[in-house]
Amino acid sequence: MAALFLGLNANAARMDMVDVSNNNGYMSTAEYVSMRNEFGVKALTVKISEGTTFKDGYAASNIANGQAAGLYVNGYHFAHYKTRAQAIAEADFAGQAAKVAGLPVGAVLATDVESAEEQGILSQAANDRNNAAFMREIQKFGYRADIYTSGSWANNKMTIKGKTGWVAGYPYVMSGQKWYTNNNAWQWSGSARFRISYGGFDVSQLYTDYYTAGQKSTVKPTDKDAVKANNQEANKNTSKPSTSAKWVKESKIYTLKTAVKLRIGASTSSSVITTLPAGTTVKTDQAIIQGGYRWARQPRFNGYGYLATGPASNTLEYVNSGATHMYYTVKSGDSWWSIAQRNGLSMTTLASQNGKTIYTTIYPGQRLVVR
Repeated sequence: MAALFLGLNANAARMDMVDVSNNNGYMSTAEYVSMRNEFGVKALTVKISEGTTFKDGYAASNIANGQAAGLYVNGYHFAHYKTRAQAIAEADFAGQAAKVAGLPVGAVLATDVESAEEQGILSQAANDRNNAAFMREIQKFGYRADIYTSGSWANNKMTIKGKTGWVAGYPYVMSGQKWYTNNNAWQWSGSARFRISYGGFDVSQLYTDYYTAGQKSTVKPTDKDAVKANNQEANKNTSKPSTSAKWVKESKIYTLKTAVKLRIGASTSSSVITTLPAGTTVKTDQAIIQGGYRWARQPRFNGYGYLATGPASNTLEYVNSGATHMYYTVKSGDSWWSIAQRNGLSMTTLASQNGKTIYTTIYPGQRLVVR
């Protein structure tokens, strides 16, 4: 099948595999059938879990509907581990969650390793040790293991051997590119569009049968002309390659033009902290273009939040910049309610425009945006 598509469309990267999570919402069998028949998708990789507390609520339906559409179905776990013991604990959590969600034995259950605040501060040796522990443990559940990471981290922050690994990298100009051919898969876009599905999707080209092995399926598109045309259209998209992307310092305040999800990492696969409504103001300290989007980092009381300010093709599509604000310094005895009342705001609005909730404790001396 792969050779056939190469012959049909040699200059376009293929959409062999799509990965989905709760961020994509409910995906029907009809949507997966359309992906298969019109875009050449043959494999589906479903988010299963994250850390040791989050189970993707759409994993079971994604697995069932993907299988019903005749796709090879695999899973992935978003890693937070920084030690070997944590890696084993996360693998146990992921394996159990995968069983409950119906991921079939023999499927791949990859570890998604990309957290700058966690694995990003570790040595290559430490990440290799932790990844190996996760993969050994996940195999006890009957799943095959692999590692997903960015091209800038592969064989830099962690070892990705030949004929293994699912590596992400986004060229400036897609057409004619063929990256990471020594690995299992290359994720080349984070914003692919499908005809009857809403929003952008991560898509990958497969170089081996690792993500299509061990499951019975006959994956044949019914419209090969549509596959060729749709792949060529997807290859027109351009973005900054993640292999050279770097965080840059910025000190800006944005006002959101539309509702935007605040995430725990700079990736559409990262869990959502909260959804910030239109009109919210957000202060940021760093920014990067990766995964098809421009991401900004928001300092928070317990770390950082990350939001997309726009796609790589229009980096400020979701925000207005250069907003000016009035601040209030919290005094002893103040509360969300008292400050909101004095400034004609609801508690929820006051808290959200400061990147917090009404349940967050505020302290004397803390500065809050009130206008």
